Amino acid sequence: MRAPAPGVSPLVASRIFIGRSVRHSIRNVDAMVMAVALPVMLMLVFVFVFGGAISDTASYLDYVVPGIVLTCAGFGASSTGVSVSQDLKTGAIDRLRTMPVPSATVLVGHTVASVVRNLLATIIVVCVAVLLGFRPDTGIIGAVFALGLVAFYILAITSVFAMLGLVAGSAEAASGYGFVILFLPYASSAFVPLDSMPGWLQTFAAHQPVTPVVEATRALLNGQSPGGDAAIAICWCVGIIGAATALTVWMFPRRSAR
Repeated sequence: MRAPAPGVSPLVASRIFIGRSVRHSIRNVDAMVMAVALPVMLMLVFVFVFGGAISDTASYLDYVVPGIVLTCAGFGASSTGVSVSQDLKTGAIDRLRTMPVPSATVLVGHTVASVVRNLLATIIVVCVAVLLGFRPDTGIIGAVFALGLVAFYILAITSVFAMLGLVAGSAEAASGYGFVILFLPYASSAFVPLDSMPGWLQTFAAHQPVTPVVEATRALLNGQSPGGDAAIAICWCVGIIGAATALTVWMFPRRSAR
């Protein structure tokens, strides 16, 4: 790892650590393959195995693509917690603390690299969906807003996993702590309409962060107005990023190599 020059600013340090994390992602071929293969496989299963029980394949594909994207973004973001935990365990973060550089910027590197990696996987998944028959009915502006909303959600969930990487006692625990988060899309409108769920589950599904993000993204891709779902989704993401960042700032100076 190339150390930043003495006295560098947080912006320069962040750029260096982002480059470090991106290079690690590129070298980790297995993780890159899984980041793409998992959502594609999940989409094939839901569309061709379960989709026929819900509606015809073409209409269900249009319905389910946003949910597939967000579900697999969560799996991709979980690797951030593992990477942060490994840096902590190996003493890399402690070594950075002895250098004239904002050591917390290493977390910025992990987070931004995860967002880039997941956005790349998202684009590939959408391209595969188009080959299967997915036809978004939106213009350039709607597509850009949809991608921006997905990116904001990825940033939010990645921030949570970066924080969990500081809390966990090992890389395996860091991955396990986020287990509940990874299943939130299944209890949302990502795969089936809310009115098909039991009443008690509808209440939970309607008031958790994934549902408004999915609904707003789906509306944008269908050329419709996202209405209040977009504002609710943004509020959820802002709140999650704010809470995760505050906890990270509080915990970071208190964590050391284990």
